[in-house]
Amino acid sequence: MTRPSRLTLVLAGLIVAASVMGILLGETVFDMAQMSQAFADPGSGPAEVLWQVRAPRVATALMVGAALGLSGAVMQGLLRNPLADPGVLGVSASAALAAAAAIVLGAAAVPGVVEVSALLGATAAGGLLILFSARVRSPEALILFGVAVSSFAGAATALIFNLSPSPIATAEVMSWLLGSVQNRSWIDVAWVTPAVLVAAALAALAAPGLRMLSLGEETARTSGLPMARLRLLALLATALATGAAVAVAGVIGFVGLAAPHLVRSAVRGDPGRLLLPSALAGGLMLVVADLLARMTPTDQELKLGVFTALVGAPLFALIAWRAAREWRL
Repeated sequence: MTRPSRLTLVLAGLIVAASVMGILLGETVFDMAQMSQAFADPGSGPAEVLWQVRAPRVATALMVGAALGLSGAVMQGLLRNPLADPGVLGVSASAALAAAAAIVLGAAAVPGVVEVSALLGATAAGGLLILFSARVRSPEALILFGVAVSSFAGAATALIFNLSPSPIATAEVMSWLLGSVQNRSWIDVAWVTPAVLVAAALAALAAPGLRMLSLGEETARTSGLPMARLRLLALLATALATGAAVAVAGVIGFVGLAAPHLVRSAVRGDPGRLLLPSALAGGLMLVVADLLARMTPTDQELKLGVFTALVGAPLFALIAWRAAREWRL
């Protein structure tokens, strides 16, 4: 069995273990016997908590983390930059901007409108990146353009937040920006899962190109790699996965950055084989992070986006420091 295959099995096992813990642990702690009883009697009180409250929350965290981990791996492979992720390119910020606008305009009362708005915002950002990449070949230029998109979307979101006429809408926007999978249902799981699967299929189509691109863009071109098609597949996959993640959970940072780094050594830096392990690592990270956020003894439950930022920011600094050392060498 190859190292990536072993890694996939290990990550899958850890996800199962973390998911079971996420379902059993909380304000009320259940044991495996009660979990088995809930299977036998779906109408009981414990079954209601386990299968209608905690299980969809864990499943949502898993799918959102997988979407962000996959997006980070695709972006790092496309740009050949270990610091790239959907947040850097403005996809997350654009999705948040569209969702915030929908909330302030009162569209949140209509089921699904905020989620669709977030997905359209991410798609719009992806479209801008695709158009820009068609004219400019430099990965560094694409990153700078993405940073500009992210800055503009962040400023526009702050403007919406500042001009919001309703304190209730302001609170909803703030909650969205902080990120959370609290009170998610199976409807949210059913909404995000197809989008993530389609994004995974697009990423799989891009995988051979990402592998070839790791040899250098000039080498890839002379080998017949269609760069325009590769960028289109990669950016569409990123926009779809990130938009779906933001649509159901709000803005959650650093997962897309950190997940590929946790598993990169096991695939020997192969960007094509990095995609599935990164998705699994992202899902595992978010399931564990949500469990820790729930179990942290605070008066109010920590928002998931806040928790991942507190942990992820130092990790981002460490990755940047290591990358700087490699560039000096």
